[in-house]
Amino acid sequence: MTDDSAYTPLKVWTWNKNNGGKFANINRPVAGATHDKELPVGTHPLQLYSLGTPNGVKVTVMLEELLVLGHRGAEYDAWLVNIQEGQQFGHGFVAANPNSKIPVLVDRSGPTPIRVFESGAILVYLAEKFGALIPAAAKARTECWSWLFWQMGSAPYLGGGFGHFYAYAPTKIEYAIDRFAMEVKRQLDVLDRHLAEHQYMAGEEYSIADVAIWPWYGALIKGLIYEAAEFLQVQDYTHVQRWTDAIAQRPAVQRGRRVNRVWGDPASQLPERHAASDFDAPPPESSSAAS
Repeated sequence: MTDDSAYTPLKVWTWNKNNGGKFANINRPVAGATHDKELPVGTHPLQLYSLGTPNGVKVTVMLEELLVLGHRGAEYDAWLVNIQEGQQFGHGFVAANPNSKIPVLVDRSGPTPIRVFESGAILVYLAEKFGALIPAAAKARTECWSWLFWQMGSAPYLGGGFGHFYAYAPTKIEYAIDRFAMEVKRQLDVLDRHLAEHQYMAGEEYSIADVAIWPWYGALIKGLIYEAAEFLQVQDYTHVQRWTDAIAQRPAVQRGRRVNRVWGDPASQLPERHAASDFDAPPPESSSAAS
């Protein structure tokens, strides 16, 4: 075990701008805008400002699923927000989301625009607006809500906890990595035990609970985030693997995963989406990591 006893917390915390690893340039202890920049507005009722990280993928998958179901009012413009460049701190973005995190949705279908921030809230808003991807039966509906909020509470331990200390922290701290690896494996076991007895998270019906959980835990189980598949022995979670593979075959999921993505295989990238035909456009010539 690494001896970290040499560190003693200060009596009063002070901000060290150089301490933060990969995201030090955008992390700060205060909220609010840093510069003036209006949000662009396209032609569709729904305006999404996002990036193709797991939280962003939740919303683009949801929108594409709604379109598959025939809800034409779910047409949307997806605008790229490069968080490494601090675009989430423009005054227009902060007005839409005072927490300055992606994604944020603005619904302009009515007389007054409605802002919706936090990915889970956006999923609920869209599901209720279009009456889709929420089970009708009370038991399954309650399961859907429970698993949706499980994801919202659990993913920070995966991303901000394990992901940060294992993949991004400038110093590898054994205690922190062990603590969060233990928790992530516990979460995977929770999912695996549940999916051993259920086709989807809310039962036999695909729902917003699956839409919320898949971008995080599906990516983890396939080794697509943090390069930790071997470390976490993800192959052991066979039921999560089955569920992940099934969802990955859905056309709406395949499209949604590309939207606002600007890294990896150019064929998997679609920096902005303004029409269904955008998916047929030639891929960008180069990529730049922005997650």
